[in-house]
Amino acid sequence: MSTRILVIHGHPDSESFCTALAAAYRDAARATGAEVRDLVLADLTFEPNLRFGYRQRTELEPCLIAAQADLVWAQHVVLVHPVWWGSVPGLLKGFLDRVLLPGFAFKKRPGSVWWDKLLTGKTGRIISTLDQPGWYYRMRYGSPSSKALKRLTFEFCGIAPTRVTLVGPIRLSTDQTRAAFLRRIARLGARHR
Repeated sequence: MSTRILVIHGHPDSESFCTALAAAYRDAARATGAEVRDLVLADLTFEPNLRFGYRQRTELEPCLIAAQADLVWAQHVVLVHPVWWGSVPGLLKGFLDRVLLPGFAFKKRPGSVWWDKLLTGKTGRIISTLDQPGWYYRMRYGSPSSKALKRLTFEFCGIAPTRVTLVGPIRLSTDQTRAAFLRRIARLGARHR
């Protein structure tokens, strides 16, 4: 049985370097026999605001219902995104807010501060592009986007273990450097990690 992988491309520009990274992972995984589905957020049409929070239900658009089905199907979830202002693009944040809902991704326990993780049994990989070296982002800023996505989103819902790969700096990178980044991500895809 082949591994089922969902690659979520979280950059709002489908011509970004994140697109090439997502493709490198996807193609290498498929070459090993994995089943891979792509979810390109730039191609979806949905309201990114959870307008009423959890007080009132906001009906999901068909593309978000399909995204939830893809998450249920997947054994391994890969998220590729840029780091902007130490966080994720608004489109990606809106996608996560709208899709990872109570009753789907987690369930609060009545009368308790604890919750049940409803996406257990899946592993994750977060690939983030930066305009600084990854080591600097970790040492100087503590990797805020990585920590939030890994611990407070993926692992909160049960997607664990989740590994993080930082790719950068992108802005001043040469073609040779970008080719090396793509090879690095392809190696991860070939191992389904």
